[in-house]
Amino acid sequence: MEPKRRPIRSYVLRQGRLTRGQQQALDRLWDAYGIDYTDQALDLDSLYGRSAERVLEIGFGNGDSLFQQAASSPDRDYLGIEVHRPGVGHLLRLAGEAGLTNLRVINHDAVDVMRHQVPDQALDCVQLFFPDPWHKKRHHKRRIVNPDFAQLVRRKLKPGGLFHLATDWQDYAGHMLATMEQAEGFSNTAGKGNYARDTDRPPTKFERRGRRLGHGVWDLVYQRV
Repeated sequence: MEPKRRPIRSYVLRQGRLTRGQQQALDRLWDAYGIDYTDQALDLDSLYGRSAERVLEIGFGNGDSLFQQAASSPDRDYLGIEVHRPGVGHLLRLAGEAGLTNLRVINHDAVDVMRHQVPDQALDCVQLFFPDPWHKKRHHKRRIVNPDFAQLVRRKLKPGGLFHLATDWQDYAGHMLATMEQAEGFSNTAGKGNYARDTDRPPTKFERRGRRLGHGVWDLVYQRV
């Protein structure tokens, strides 16, 4: 009998120390905004208490960008996934201070959550902004954007739903573009082989840092057909 292989993860847990405010937010606000991971599909209408457009963000970092989106679009529901607890605590603090009701958070691996907790054809948009580029060639197998992941996203999107990707690493941008151009069931909204322009997403912490270092930024927006 072959030993069970460990799944290849697209991230490494580098848990920084939680600040006092982040820990307090986790302790005080998790019941209001947090969703514990299980292998059972969520009832999103019951979770948010309504039926609305649904946006899922994978790897929201410190949560500033996702918070801005949820605060400025109260008619849409947002679900954020992040493995790093300091970022989760920071977002919960922002959400609690603003009294948001259209935001929920899961602190777990995004692929597990997508496979098991997110119902099929439940999302209007999936956002993947500035994932780890794993720039060394021997680590490319860890990149979250691959053919299997593209089809997982496709299953979770409603027909006509959008998959929005962004990176500040040119090599990863090319990898994303090549992968998505070959992905069945998607259409590039900017035209075949093109990057998106003039997107309305708020800049993330990583994007601002990348621009300070002189990095370009590449966006891709694909529609499920």
